[in-house]
Amino acid sequence: MSRILIVEDEVSIAELEKDYLELSGFEVEIESDGMNGLARALAEEFDLFILDLMLPGIDGFEICKQIREKKNTPILMVSAKKDDIDKIRGLGLGADDYVTKPFSPSELVARVKAHLARYERLIASNVPENDTIEIRGIKIDKTARRVWINGEEKPFTTKEFDLLTFLAENPNHVFTKEELFREIWDMESIGDIATVTVHIKKIREKIELNTNKPQYIETIWGVGYRFKL
Repeated sequence: MSRILIVEDEVSIAELEKDYLELSGFEVEIESDGMNGLARALAEEFDLFILDLMLPGIDGFEICKQIREKKNTPILMVSAKKDDIDKIRGLGLGADDYVTKPFSPSELVARVKAHLARYERLIASNVPENDTIEIRGIKIDKTARRVWINGEEKPFTTKEFDLLTFLAENPNHVFTKEELFREIWDMESIGDIATVTVHIKKIREKIELNTNKPQYIETIWGVGYRFKL
């Protein structure tokens, strides 16, 4: 059963939307406050979001923006505002659709079904799975060039990502700074091996619980570094 979150401060409208959606077989949750709605949207698994534009705490635009930074879940924005600029802004922030009040509840249900069907086709398509590396709480998506540490995504620069990936792909192998510089920067070190040290330090700050006692990237004194399994 698909699960839907409605973030709407007008109780009568939210309850009407919920009734029609539940009659169509959906599980529906309602939040009337923007901050609470955003917190649930980010923390819980929903199959689609219906966001009102004007909300207490935080508006639908900001909720849409923050959801889209983390998830690809379909988003329908609902508003009494009819200005094209609001529609353009909402769609530009990643909303999949924009419905203007007043609207027919059956129209809303139809749009919800259409977007869910489209999303399901998208995720069920025969797109090759991303190439990933997973080691003790670290997940590296080589295809999307993204990194998660214990489920939390961390931002990595291009060279930080390349260096972490190279070490993780060659666990327990000790590499000198010169070898790492040559591999990642594709040139001889020419006295620039301090660059490797700086990048290792930055990576550790993102992946290690305690940078003084690293559990992933180990320093082999007098030699270089290795990624511990």
